[in-house]
Amino acid sequence: MNTMGLDLSLTSTGVSIGGSTHSIRVDTRGVERLKEIRDSIINTAVEHHIEVVAIEGYSYASRMSQSHSLGELGGVVRLALFEHSIPFVVIPPTSRAKFATGKGNAGKPEVMSSVSAKTGIIWSGGDGGDRCDAWVLEQMLLVKLGRSHYDWSKEQLDALNKVEWTGLPNV
Repeated sequence: MNTMGLDLSLTSTGVSIGGSTHSIRVDTRGVERLKEIRDSIINTAVEHHIEVVAIEGYSYASRMSQSHSLGELGGVVRLALFEHSIPFVVIPPTSRAKFATGKGNAGKPEVMSSVSAKTGIIWSGGDGGDRCDAWVLEQMLLVKLGRSHYDWSKEQLDALNKVEWTGLPNV
């Protein structure tokens, strides 16, 4: 089963497919930006025959001025996946952080450090945190599907219990 992890962002959407990561960056604004990011995600998903996607959920505690725009991006991406019959699951940010570090309130630097220590993967560049988050989301999906190549602690695996997995095929 081909999987994808998505850390949605208006400036640097992290994408992980088969453990390989990249980010989507666009120079446009408004609805045009939403369309470009959505189209890039869908084109990539179709090209790689993605069968299920893990998307990071909304961070309700954030005080960012862009929260409405991020909500719009999440909505258009979810709708596009639905229209292309690509199932997806939404993973709360605290579950992603707990899975990566054992702590639900860990920030991006802690997540990157923890994942690097476990895997040897170095997350560099301005988009490193976004790519790392997408990788972690995909790993959570792979663990649930019984396909992760890494050993995860019980504490990390407990983070999977806070995810609504009903969107997964055959789970």
